Amino acid sequence: MKKPLIIGALAFSSCLFGQEVISSQGETYTNSNASIDFTIGEVVSNTATDGSYDLTQGFHQTNWKFLGVDNHIQNFDAIVYPNPMGNDLFIQTENFEQMAYILYDATGRVVSENQLDNSKTGIDVSNLAPSTYSLVLINENKEKIKTFKLIKTQ
Repeated sequence: MKKPLIIGALAFSSCLFGQEVISSQGETYTNSNASIDFTIGEVVSNTATDGSYDLTQGFHQTNWKFLGVDNHIQNFDAIVYPNPMGNDLFIQTENFEQMAYILYDATGRVVSENQLDNSKTGIDVSNLAPSTYSLVLINENKEKIKTFKLIKTQ
């Protein structure tokens, strides 16, 4: 009789109190593109994704969106927006002559490529599946100028 009562009391008390981490350090960082929370020494047991959302199982649940730009040529200015992508993606640069773009999916397959035709070039991405993509700007010699890491959410 006492054994089921003790097990029931433990099960009930675990429902009343959420998981708690007592750690020596942790922090939250937020900017316009992402938010990251971490705890030093936190255990992560599994991470799963459906291409749009990441689920990190452990003590601390987060939603990370890794975005970024790799500058292969430092003096070249370009803006790619919006990120996350909707139905259209835009590349804006004043140095568009003799420049092209290549859009890769997460497996490295080319999904779109073309020359930049104006200081603001639009790309129709409505047919792309939700996932992560890389947009590489290249010059006439096929040298990488910039690489943008992008997310498609819808």
